[in-house]
Amino acid sequence: MKKESIGKLRLGGRILLGIYLACLIYFMFFSESYGRTEVHRDYHYNLVLFREIRRFIQYRHVVGTMAVLINVAGNVAVFIPLGFALPVLFERIHSFGQVLILSFSISLLAETMQLVLRVGCFDVDDLLLNTIGGCIGYVIYGIFRCFWKRGRYGKEKL
Repeated sequence: MKKESIGKLRLGGRILLGIYLACLIYFMFFSESYGRTEVHRDYHYNLVLFREIRRFIQYRHVVGTMAVLINVAGNVAVFIPLGFALPVLFERIHSFGQVLILSFSISLLAETMQLVLRVGCFDVDDLLLNTIGGCIGYVIYGIFRCFWKRGRYGKEKL
């Protein structure tokens, strides 16, 4: 693929990443359906790992299966595109460790902003789940990269 084509693809990808991040910001800070428009007087936070995950699973019959899926699977799924996009769009980001640190850092920034703005709740469980999602995205990227290399260069030993 020509360098010019790769540049255009990266630019398009960065625009899509910007749209993705804008949607993420909307759902984390402004979405009425997730109660984000209510500003609390008190700070809401959870600093005990697995507390909220355990609570959601334990009371799934009360809060509903959809709430459990949104809280647990949704926090993982929402960061998968980020983990996939980072190494594709930015040449300097090429290792699992870099994606892990960036996924954690972006999640930490978002959770801290929720705490400071008193919208939502700062939750270490969300930090863990978001970081796992970013790592899953990177693994998916690695799988696609292997298949792309095989298709492009013939059979290669992994």
